[in-house]
Amino acid sequence: MDINAIKKERQKWLQWKNIAPIKEALEKLEPQVKEFFLDDVITITLEPEYSKKNLSSIKQVAKMMMPWRKGPFKIDSLYIDSEWQSFIKYNLLQKHFNLKDKVVGDIGCNNGYYLFRMLKQKPKKLIGFDPSALFYMQFSFINKFIQSDIVYELLGVEHLPFYKIKFDTLFCLGVLYHRSDPINTLKALYKGLKKEGELFLDTFMIDGEDDICLTPKERYSKIPNIYFIPTINALKNWCFRAGFKEVEVLAVKKTDLNEQRKTDWINSQSLNDFLDPNNPNLTIEGYPAPKRVYIKAIKA
Repeated sequence: MDINAIKKERQKWLQWKNIAPIKEALEKLEPQVKEFFLDDVITITLEPEYSKKNLSSIKQVAKMMMPWRKGPFKIDSLYIDSEWQSFIKYNLLQKHFNLKDKVVGDIGCNNGYYLFRMLKQKPKKLIGFDPSALFYMQFSFINKFIQSDIVYELLGVEHLPFYKIKFDTLFCLGVLYHRSDPINTLKALYKGLKKEGELFLDTFMIDGEDDICLTPKERYSKIPNIYFIPTINALKNWCFRAGFKEVEVLAVKKTDLNEQRKTDWINSQSLNDFLDPNNPNLTIEGYPAPKRVYIKAIKA
């Protein structure tokens, strides 16, 4: 597989009619940043005179990129209230990793919220993978202010085994259930790691001790591309079959309306619309409501 050819071809995505105007608007921005803070709310403070003249146009550019799924971000008084309060997941995982001087990848990185948060731990290199031109533009927008050296690749997990760089640590958060072949996906993640490398992963799960998984007929929580939702034991078996030697369960958490909710920055439905209105323990289709397991897996 020629990764460079794929990357070159995908740069053409930025010429799509829904993306090109965003790219053009971004190129016109020349922000003057006073300081920024990489905390739960990624906060950017502009130079006062620049902000006074340009904040309304910055808001217009941000609105062009809706929906904002991951965040939140704040640029002076402009608060981008993303669908997901992503700091809940990040803070849950943060106590389990140390990224200093490591080569780190986030597979399915969306707009890079987690990557920006990781900068504080001073990794050697940060690389995000996500085959979405819109999320790439959101990342480029935020990075216009932060000016980090994060690398964003318009690639998917399937490209990881052929990528020139191998990783000390990989994150794959909220991706596995979107893949029709979860074991091959885990094998791709395994191949992307250095020896003894670590994978942090979260995915939907169902309760039970058996080595089984739920296979939704058509949709799960109104989402069409959800294929397999395993028990924890089944997920562990997938990891072992992919080659990982150790699998540690870090947390189990039901998704709630504090973590995922509808905001003015998504213009679409969210978790509250995906649940049975008469029983929040079930999805609208009658399946168990979304619950996630967070694991750490070590490469042999």
